[in-house]
Amino acid sequence: MVKPLAELIAPDWAEALRPVEPTIRSIGERLRSEGRPYLPAGEHVLRAFTQPLADVRVLIVGQDPYPTPGHAIGLSFAVERHVRPLPRSLQNIYRELGDDL
Repeated sequence: MVKPLAELIAPDWAEALRPVEPTIRSIGERLRSEGRPYLPAGEHVLRAFTQPLADVRVLIVGQDPYPTPGHAIGLSFAVERHVRPLPRSLQNIYRELGDDL
């Protein structure tokens, strides 16, 4: 049984995404019906929306999740602390950040 969006993400995000909830549900159903693994893992797909919308100051949208199993964690350009080497895109972000500071 698929849980309602309001049980999976922060309440204010659930309210903001209510108009597109049927589309989100349809995408999830289609992915599950394919029977193939995908990244990030199911429990991480909506992870970015567990932080209350009211607390969000910056929203970074990534194009594709990291393709290496164990790297995609549901947050754009993020990996678990123990992941080494860092994905090249994340290394580039750190390099650019260092150059700008």
